[in-house]
Amino acid sequence: MMGADWKCKNIESILGYLLPVCRARTTVDFKENNLVGDLVETITVNDGVTLSLETSSSNSFTLEGNRLLAAKVLDYETSKSHVVKLVCLDGGTGQRLTLIIAVIVINENDNPPVFEGKSYLINVKELIPVDTPIDERFPATDKDENTVLYYTLTSETNYFKLASPTNPELVIQNVLDYDKVQHVQMVLYAQDTPLAESGGKDSFTATTTISVTVLDVDNRPPWFKPCIKHVMAGATICQSAGYTSWVVLNEQEAEPLTLKPGPIYAIDGDTGINEAIRYSFLSGNEDGLFDINPTTGNISMMRAADVVDTITLTVLAAQTPSSSQFATTSLTISVQVKSLHQPQFQRLQYEGVVSSVGAMATDPANKDEPLRLIALDEDYAAAGGINPHMVYHIKGSNDFTIINSYLFMTKDLPEATLSLQVEAVDTSNDQKATAQLSVEVKSDGVMIPLGEFRTEDMAALGATLGILLFVCLVVIGVLVCRLQKGKSDWRKIHEASVFRSSLGQGLGGQKEGIQYTNEAFEHDEDGGSVGSGGPDAIVVKELEGGSDSFAVKSSAALTTLLDDDISLTGSDKADSEKEVKPILTKERRMEEGYKAVWFKEDIDPNAKEEVVIIPDSREDDSEEDNEEASAREEEEDDDDDTPTKSSKAGIVEADLDSGLGVKMEDPAEDSEADEIADVAL
Repeated sequence: MMGADWKCKNIESILGYLLPVCRARTTVDFKENNLVGDLVETITVNDGVTLSLETSSSNSFTLEGNRLLAAKVLDYETSKSHVVKLVCLDGGTGQRLTLIIAVIVINENDNPPVFEGKSYLINVKELIPVDTPIDERFPATDKDENTVLYYTLTSETNYFKLASPTNPELVIQNVLDYDKVQHVQMVLYAQDTPLAESGGKDSFTATTTISVTVLDVDNRPPWFKPCIKHVMAGATICQSAGYTSWVVLNEQEAEPLTLKPGPIYAIDGDTGINEAIRYSFLSGNEDGLFDINPTTGNISMMRAADVVDTITLTVLAAQTPSSSQFATTSLTISVQVKSLHQPQFQRLQYEGVVSSVGAMATDPANKDEPLRLIALDEDYAAAGGINPHMVYHIKGSNDFTIINSYLFMTKDLPEATLSLQVEAVDTSNDQKATAQLSVEVKSDGVMIPLGEFRTEDMAALGATLGILLFVCLVVIGVLVCRLQKGKSDWRKIHEASVFRSSLGQGLGGQKEGIQYTNEAFEHDEDGGSVGSGGPDAIVVKELEGGSDSFAVKSSAALTTLLDDDISLTGSDKADSEKEVKPILTKERRMEEGYKAVWFKEDIDPNAKEEVVIIPDSREDDSEEDNEEASAREEEEDDDDDTPTKSSKAGIVEADLDSGLGVKMEDPAEDSEADEIADVAL
């Protein structure tokens, strides 16, 4: 038994040396920002073993039994790790064991980002191209190790942007124009978590202000003032209308000339640079009549002008020292004869009455005639004192305007009597005249403002206008119908009368037994004229002579002959004052003013036939008929004791059904006024 007990004790003793009396992890991860008393590690100890804390890093830990606790709040940014030494003592065996535990502090997001400065002031030149980065950078820092910062930029304008959400470099987003913007202020934000949702993690931010001053660059020439600005292709130019002045003939001005709209004045177009300007004449002063001050731009006369003329000078304004930047303008100087008289109003006191906006004022002293404000100038006595250079205006009031010397009210005013002053200015020499003006504003009744008519009013007005339009159309239609009917009846009566008189009248008057009928009038269904009944419009029957009868068929050409549309040429125009008597007659007339017409053969005065029918073989016998007609004409001329005037007619168109063409000729002994006339029947 003794041997067995001894063996057991020896085994326990050996195991005690081989197995530690206490055990713990050699490395422990512990988050920063802990609470005091938080458990760091639990040490395993054997029975009869006492545990003690030999040393602690910065007294950051404490030991309660076998529990290692945090004695204070750990900070990763202060110390990333701590070493703790523990001593284990076995009271039975006297065995001593030292435990070393490394406490690794785990970093937590517990620090906000920080910008180096609370605000930044930078300068940026204008006209830098888009997407160009500027030299300045504005990074923020964070004590939390390996923390990525995210940035955002806010501004009232959009001239700048960030290179990326994690890069706080500024980039030009829109071109800066010094004339439009001189200062830009922005706020830059830094955040230690992504800009999207942080997923429940703590997030810290920081802000800073960036103020940008836009610098002007030398890219514009001088601008003469005043001028009108224009923007063309993104560039701003300022157009000068030029300057004007006037001088007196043969007089030299001692002081600098007074110019309009003001003295010559130019500035650097780049107002942020504002270089000095020097003035000179570019052209127009070759004779040295004027001088310009290179610094002030004042114009002076070197001698008197001896010719009434208009002188145009070109003025140059150049920047110094960059003289390549320059601009020009015109100066027009009028040389005038000296004015000997001041303009004067016809009255010292005018009175007028006006009732509404846009109405012309009337003169109550002249039976409500328009009030006219005229200032006369004796220098223009030849023109009745009317100076063409005179302009009028009401001093100190925009409620009235003067147009062509008449007064108009431009603003709705309450009823009152206003005391005003009218001024007349001679724009050629700035001579002025003034007169007092009393204007009585009267109300002309209740006025309905435009656009305030009711819907019912507009509907009633539209209905009334529609009824009036319908009545007018009905009246016009009735009048047109009556005119057409009357014109048709008149033409029928007129054509029949003319045709009857032309065939039935002669020296012996109307012959008995002649009957005129007009089948066209009897069968006229369309209310047309003589020609409307067709080719057989007019039929003439000869009752005398038994079986010898004939018919003359007229056509549209013959109808034209019977109407007034006879076109005369040559000498017939000269004889227009003479009475033209009917030409369709069988007898020769000896009186002046008659023209005889015959068909192929001359008409025998003793013959009973009214009309000679042209044979169908007229073309074959044309030469023979012409010779016989000439012979008969010579015999008739020999028989007459006194010369008479007669006319010859040659048939142009022999077919009577298609219209007769009659050529009128005078014999050689007729006057020069009786020339050839073509008549289309």
